[in-house]
Amino acid sequence: MTDPILSAKLFKFLRALRRNNNREWFNENKPRYEQDVRQPAIELVRRLEKPLASAAPMLGVIAKGHGGSVMRIYRDTRFSKDKTPYKVNVGISIRHQADSNIHSPGIYLNLAPGDCFLGAGLWQPPSNQLAAIRAAIDESPKDWIRARDQKRFRESFTLVGSSLKTAPRDYPKDHPMIEDLRRKDFMGVAPLTEEQMTGPDAVAAIIDKIKNAKPWMTFLCDAVGVPY
Repeated sequence: MTDPILSAKLFKFLRALRRNNNREWFNENKPRYEQDVRQPAIELVRRLEKPLASAAPMLGVIAKGHGGSVMRIYRDTRFSKDKTPYKVNVGISIRHQADSNIHSPGIYLNLAPGDCFLGAGLWQPPSNQLAAIRAAIDESPKDWIRARDQKRFRESFTLVGSSLKTAPRDYPKDHPMIEDLRRKDFMGVAPLTEEQMTGPDAVAAIIDKIKNAKPWMTFLCDAVGVPY
């Protein structure tokens, strides 16, 4: 057991930011953000490096302040009706080493008041990868079912995301796997708690979820042609 990496101060800051999502308040409280949120999140990423190398060697993290795995708190408001300037969560991207973007299956850790979770898979994959996953389901339905319904995965994760209203092109409406073929997102979400994330076993809890996602991640990686 180790000392906690994150503290309740992280979630306290995010709750306050939710009430005061403006540049004046954030600039006044930026030292608090650095001390209570950003630096502990970077340290969490650093602590994940070694166990990830064993549990999921094709996934990687970068523990640095800029261009690393901890995502920026600044929102891109250019095309959004919501013009609040800051995210009210901490996002940590654990990416597949075969790809420098988020289009390969990966892991996403969300830290937010009352909404901590770990996501595994692909969210809104581009059309070529979506087609490859659907083809893999069609060609190897038994392998898909084993990955999707593996006990430890389904005990931890719930499948989320949107689906087509009808069958995708080239697949009949009565296909036995039609509900899965209609998926536009292939993402499993495992809930976590603030207590887990601020406790001494936060890294172990995250790695345990990643291990439970192995059959799911393996199927998706095989489908899009990257190792896992």
